[in-house]
Order: sequence, then C-alpha cells, then structure tokens
Amino acid sequence: MKKKKVPRPASSSRTGTMPVALLAAALRAQSEGVFIARAKLGADGLQIIFVNDSLCAITGHSALQLVGAGHGMLHAEPTALEQIGRWLPTAQPGQSLVGEGFLQHADGRTLHTAWTFDPLADARGRITHIVGAYRDTTEKRRLQEALVHAQRLDAVGRLAGDVAHDFNNVLSIINGYCEVLATQLAAQPEMMKGVNEIHRAALQGTTLAQQLLVFGRRQSLNPRVLDLNILLHDHASILNRLLGDAGHLEVELAEDPLYVRVDPAQLTQVIINLVLNARDALREKGRVVIASTRREVKPRQNRRQGDMPPGKYAAITVSDNGTGMDTGTQLHLFEPFFTTKPPGKGTGLGLALVYGVVQQSGGYISARSELLVGTTFEILLPAVAAPAEAPLPMATVSPLPVTRGSECILLYEDDDVVRKMLAGILTADGYRVYAAKTAAEALTLAVNATRPVQLLIASGDRAKLAQTLRAKQPELRLLDIGQEETKHPFARHQPDHVTRLPKPFALGDLLKAARKLLDT
Repeated sequence: MKKKKVPRPASSSRTGTMPVALLAAALRAQSEGVFIARAKLGADGLQIIFVNDSLCAITGHSALQLVGAGHGMLHAEPTALEQIGRWLPTAQPGQSLVGEGFLQHADGRTLHTAWTFDPLADARGRITHIVGAYRDTTEKRRLQEALVHAQRLDAVGRLAGDVAHDFNNVLSIINGYCEVLATQLAAQPEMMKGVNEIHRAALQGTTLAQQLLVFGRRQSLNPRVLDLNILLHDHASILNRLLGDAGHLEVELAEDPLYVRVDPAQLTQVIINLVLNARDALREKGRVVIASTRREVKPRQNRRQGDMPPGKYAAITVSDNGTGMDTGTQLHLFEPFFTTKPPGKGTGLGLALVYGVVQQSGGYISARSELLVGTTFEILLPAVAAPAEAPLPMATVSPLPVTRGSECILLYEDDDVVRKMLAGILTADGYRVYAAKTAAEALTLAVNATRPVQLLIASGDRAKLAQTLRAKQPELRLLDIGQEETKHPFARHQPDHVTRLPKPFALGDLLKAARKLLDT
C-alpha cells in the first residue's frame, strides 16, 4: 500500500511556522531595546544586523548608525566586552548571559542598564547569532541610591542625637551653675563678667546641640511666622563680613513679603553655612548672590516619588561663581562627615545640618553645580498667609527666682551630676525631693515616701512611670525634661497637669514651671 504524503505547513521564510516579517514586527514592538548580531566577537564587539526602535530610543543612535557596527560602541565600560569574550566560546542554547552596567548615550551622557544576551543556534546546534536585550534602569538606580543616602543620614542622625543628648546634660550643668553663681555674685560686677562669658559660651554650645538634635529629628524646632525678606535683609551685613576679602555679597529680595513658619535661629544658621561654603569655593572676583522669590509647584509638575507636593513656596537661593563641584561630589553632598576640604578645615557636618533643618521645617533643598562655573543651592519652604510674629527676646543669665515650695517632688534623671544639681536647687527652695537614677528606683521611692508625690520631674522613659504613679496619685503633675517628645497618658484629659521643658533649660525656668504646675 502506497504511503500517503503529508503536506508541510506553508511558510514564507522556510525558517519555521512564523513569517520573518512577523518576527521582526514582534521584536520592534518590545519595550526593551533589542539587537541581533552575528556570533563572532571582533575588536569592537558583536556586529549588529538588526535593532528595534526601543534600542534607538534608549541610546539615542539611529538604526543606520547601529546596523553594521560593533555593539561595543554602546557600552561605556570595556569590561562588558571582556565578559562577552569569556562567555561566547562556551555559550549553549538556553544559557543566557545576564549583566548590568553603563551605556553611552549619543549625546554623551551615561545610562545604567540591565542586559541579557541569548545565543541562537542553527539546525545542527551551532551558535550563529546573539540576541541582546537592554532595559534602562537609570531611574531605578537613582531611587536606590537615594534610599541608601536616606538610610545613611538616618543612621548618623541617630548617632548625632545620642551625642547631643549627652552634650545637653553637660550644658545644663554649666548653665545651671552659672545661674547659681549669678545669684551669689549679683553684687560683684567684675565677677559677673566672667559668669556671663561662661554663660555665653554655653549658649553657643546649646545652639550646636540643638542643630545636632534637629538633624537627628529628635528636637522640635521653635518655629514662628516671619517674613523671609526681613530675615535675609537683617543678616546681610553679617554675611558680608563673613565673606571678607574673598568676594562681595549681593542680595536680591522679592518685592512682596514672603511669610514662612520656621525657627529663625536655625534658618539663620542654614544661611550662614551655605555662605561659608560659597566663600571657601570662591576664586578671583568672587561673588555670592542670595535671592528670594515666590515659587509655585503645580499638580502635574510632581510626577516622581520624592518630588515636592503641589503648593506655594518661598524660595531662597545661594549662588556663587566659585570652583564648582563634579558629579561625584554632588552625589555625596549632604552626607555627614563628607568634605572635600583639607584636614582641620571642615567637619563635613555643615551641609548635613542644613539638610536636617530644611527637612524638619517641611522644606526641600537641592543643589546644582558645574566645575569652574559655580554652585547654586535652592531651599523651598512652604509659604503661609499668616502675618509675621514679633521676635523673641534674647536670653540672658539672671539670678535664680525664689518660689519657696514645700511639696513632695520625685526627680527621675539618669545623669548623676544633673540629678545632683536639680535636687540641690529644688531642696534649697524648700521642696522635699526624692531623686532617682532609674525608673524602677523612682517607683520604689514613690511607694515608700512618707508623703504623697505631687510632682514628677522626669527624663528618660517617663510615660510609663507617670502612668503607674498617677494610678495611685490622680492629682500628680508631670514636668517633662526629656530630649524627645512623648505621649503622656493623662496629657489629653488634663493638659494643664503636664509641662514640657527640654534640656538645656534655665534653672529659673525649671523652678517657675514646677511652681506653676503645683499651683494649678
């Protein structure tokens, strides 16, 4: 019986069941950049015989430029060709080469991409062609670097907060005993001069400690509404003196008031730090320009995660015509302890503190720079409609007030010297004081006290202690001297029973706050 011949499927290409034109159309439709090249590695890479539109869009090269050229022209690093050279001799169907690195765009910039190379074999199993696919991961890499940067800032911020906590204890002791001396030496003007000098130095240390705490986000700012133009105008002469002979200062302020809610002392320090950085970068005929203006971010302008939200902002720019910075330096600009200055000329904390203050003020800071052209820092702060508030009075050292209490106070403070100082001042004013180093010790003292505790003065983990004590003593008051704000169990129901006085504080303020709480 004669065997019936089965017809072969129709094919326009003789290479399979799918027409070549349809395969090419499928490759062109891919969102990834794709090329097909001969499986022979030359000095300039694999010779390209086909590219899709996506690869042209990613690299900026046209199909005419790519077809016939070696794929090495796409890569910014020679190691990519070396990797292909090691893989190609042993490549087998189904065994892909996966990698990532930088491509050279036609306009000169570099792109970060992830790629995959797959071998194609003929009917006899010989590798004849290579299919390369590229995916642009530049934005993903930028977001990853931003995340690492934020994590690094957070880690050092916690360290800064811990250092500032101990520093504030020392400053509390210095400031406290300055007040004690002021009380004893009030009638001796010459002696008071020395006390005032010590006090002024301690206040400068207090400002630094507050900046460290702000950077670590463990210290609340003391914001108030002010006109940004007035603040910049009032400090122009000081900033000009900071420049000295290095250059001259120009101030260009908006015509209308720019109201923002910020801590004026911290914002002033931010401007000073930026001007000092500009001064150090100036060359001959140096110039620094401080400008203010209005800025509005519309809804369609904040497309990426991390962009500032839509709204109205007050903008401050500090620009210089100095040496500028390269791309590598700009990537690490706001990292703590990163500095390009020689040893002894900079700590690397200035811009990190600037970043922390701006962030905690609800603002945004960015920088753009070019070598031998200059640098511009821009700060955007949310604009407010409220009128400016009156400036706060300057703090000065003064003798301790006399409050003459007799109530029972429980003092919980882990620093031995601070605890001794506070207990001594309160006892001298007539109070019965139980002083404890730990929360457990404080609880024991309160239970065994011969009189009910009426006021708890506490730092550390005070919320749980306050809750336990108040269950036994409903009229208990709390004077919170901890560094970080915490939610207290009875603050919502009886807010007048709680007062917060973070370190470093004046002993006079402590005595007044204690007396006010007890009299409520």
